[in-house]
Amino acid sequence: HPGAMSARGTSEFVFNQAFAQQLRDAFGARGQRVRMINEHGGLKNLRERSQYADGAAFLISVHHDSVQPHYLEKWTYNGSERRFSDRYSGFSLFVSRLNPHVAASLRCASAIGQSLQARGFSFTKHHAEPIAGEGREWADAENGVYYYDELIVLKTAAQPALLFEAGIIVNRVEELELLDADRRRKMADAIADAMRVCMQNGK
Repeated sequence: HPGAMSARGTSEFVFNQAFAQQLRDAFGARGQRVRMINEHGGLKNLRERSQYADGAAFLISVHHDSVQPHYLEKWTYNGSERRFSDRYSGFSLFVSRLNPHVAASLRCASAIGQSLQARGFSFTKHHAEPIAGEGREWADAENGVYYYDELIVLKTAAQPALLFEAGIIVNRVEELELLDADRRRKMADAIADAMRVCMQNGK
């Protein structure tokens, strides 16, 4: 499952893979061990993804975002008709109250949101919009964290877990920003720094 499709026709998985690898490098540079799960896209079962994380201290699920279908408009890029929406941009974080370690999950998600904002990144508020497919409750409205209780990868994880949406790939400007390696590195560094402090404080 490639996930969402970007405004210029690149699958979400390409973005996820590139950012997850950058995040792995950022953690590694800080002396933290990382296990990549589904790096090549072979794991179709969502429950398997959390099972492969057994033994890890924390699970971060990396994704890239879209919007509800009624916001999508049409444009032509390289001779092909594509869908886009420039209405929203920004990162978002999700935790589940059905995870056995929701307090630790939220503490680290909030730390990440704060760290990203300190480095100039902004979060999107569109997941709180009271419409079909959205309407998420804020877990931390200051730092871009929502509750998504039924998300399988979060609620089936044995350890604290969060889902990170790096940005909105149907936004034509943000799509290009998310492909920028320096920006990816800056975002990954913000997450790795926040997680190092959060995990130390949680001990």
